[in-house]
Amino acid sequence: MFLLQLLNHLAPLYFLCLLAVTLSLQLFLFLPDMCDERSDAVPLSGLLHSFFFLFLLVNTLGNYILVIWNSPGAGGVSAEVELPDRTICRLCARVLWDQEHHCFFTGTCISRSNLRSFVLFCLHSSLSCFHALVTGVGFISTNFTLSFCDPLTFLRLLPLSITRFFSGSLVSSDMLVVLMLYLWFAVGLACAAFCCHHLLMISTGPSSHKTQTTEQNAPTWTENLQKVFGKQWLLAILLPRVTPKT
Repeated sequence: MFLLQLLNHLAPLYFLCLLAVTLSLQLFLFLPDMCDERSDAVPLSGLLHSFFFLFLLVNTLGNYILVIWNSPGAGGVSAEVELPDRTICRLCARVLWDQEHHCFFTGTCISRSNLRSFVLFCLHSSLSCFHALVTGVGFISTNFTLSFCDPLTFLRLLPLSITRFFSGSLVSSDMLVVLMLYLWFAVGLACAAFCCHHLLMISTGPSSHKTQTTEQNAPTWTENLQKVFGKQWLLAILLPRVTPKT
């Protein structure tokens, strides 16, 4: 239990550090590299990159805060207590409805109250990582004069960079970008997997052992999605919104 509690405190710190490093690289390395050295004007590609990055940053941070803000309240019970038709988080000792799991990166449980914000957080986190990955690949291609047309280039990049770094021909900032490429790729895949997994769970509805319904009365997958994301689901994707009380 102590290790779980420690992980529950370190995982949010890890996420915030990853976000801070990504923000620093985008602002102080990638964006200046897109600017024309002969003028102070920012090209159209740089403006589009800045707008898309700002959009993903606002949605990632906004939904991250909403996941914590709308976390299920404490039940005031012991983690060892068994309650009928209730699920108790063994880490938080909270009584939950429709619990998905305990998310260590937010330090709270995912339940009906914050499920929408969590799915959107995973979606925008995945998009942010892949956006940073594509931008970082462009930066590396320019500075390393490498072509990523060959898929094996991505696999050879790390040992090549380590060799150059210890030989003194690669600066620390470029080495950091190379390491972050692999981290963005891994985190982006993990967030995309979580997002798809929860969308599948939402669309199929609650488990059959909790609610026995006939096939003709069972809601469709669109109705199940609408229960979580609401009718204005597109607005929720574009801008973080508080889940309405039901």
